[in-house]
Amino acid sequence: MRKKRLFLALPLTMAFIGLGATTPQPPDPIDPLFANDQGETRAVLMIRDGRVAYKRYAPGYSDQNRFISWSMAKSVTAVLIGELVADGKLQLDGPVPFAEWQKPGDLRATITLRQMLNMSSGLDHTEVGEIIYKSDTNQNLFVGGTNDMAARSLAKGLEAKPGVKYEYSSMTSLLLAELITRQITNSKDPRARARAYTAYAFEHVFNPAGIKNAVLDFDGAGTQIGGSIIYMTLDDWGRFGSLLLDGRGEDGSQVIAPEWLSFMRTPSKTDSGYGGHVWLNHTRSGEGAKDPALFPGNGPPSLFSAIGHLGQYVIVSPDQKLVLVRLGKTNDPDLEPVRKALGAVVAKIPEERPDA
Repeated sequence: MRKKRLFLALPLTMAFIGLGATTPQPPDPIDPLFANDQGETRAVLMIRDGRVAYKRYAPGYSDQNRFISWSMAKSVTAVLIGELVADGKLQLDGPVPFAEWQKPGDLRATITLRQMLNMSSGLDHTEVGEIIYKSDTNQNLFVGGTNDMAARSLAKGLEAKPGVKYEYSSMTSLLLAELITRQITNSKDPRARARAYTAYAFEHVFNPAGIKNAVLDFDGAGTQIGGSIIYMTLDDWGRFGSLLLDGRGEDGSQVIAPEWLSFMRTPSKTDSGYGGHVWLNHTRSGEGAKDPALFPGNGPPSLFSAIGHLGQYVIVSPDQKLVLVRLGKTNDPDLEPVRKALGAVVAKIPEERPDA
């Protein structure tokens, strides 16, 4: 009996002195973003105060992967437009200089750059119609418009007076990419146009931000698909978010003019939840506005985000010095748990307050 008692006591003694014992680790705050109700979360990155706080990939994904932007490309396009405004080549409240619209009596000639960036141009672009494949976006991206998306979009007339109606439109962002191209090259050669656009994007935005692995997609005419298709690594999407925090690049130099960042983050007159090609953490209002795109009440009102199809997010919160990137593939009907989970994560991050 004595030997038996000694035998039983030995593991207990080992446990008490810590041999073979482990201390439970607290869960990471990004754990909920990989829960079963999130669909397919592929990668998450959280940056606080300029440093990576949490980073995780789902099995099968790594630093070697480039992830598609879908509509997060719109925010990249807006930053590039801002560079041309800063250089005096475009005016935010001036008419958009498309020669195709400069005809007597054509009200499209009155559309301003601000209205296009606020998605209130009034152009007759249908993002998602009742017959999905017949919508302008899908026709251009996947069906008959792939050879010259801009020409197809420029040919559309108005369905509303410019500046009055909010209507989300990927083809509007594509036209902005075409506008950028026309400002930086006179070439009609698709390859030359694509090279010029790529060089401009790297020189003015990507390289200063430390983004090295961006891949831009172009249509058959050499127009960057600026509303839908850019590829970057998870870290590069984090760098883009960091750029949007204060407009400063890796070395601290100003890349995005403060007034342009302010414009991007200002609610539009036609939808308070949308700014200059970014989504705002506000309750939406205005014609065409529906549910909140983000999470009003969780996180500060100054928070904003680039958002893409199937649950792509680059969330930027200047007051929290926070960048939160979520990349994945979650079908639209199942995205509400993703939005709520992101809001819950953001709500737990304290705001940075200046010293008293």
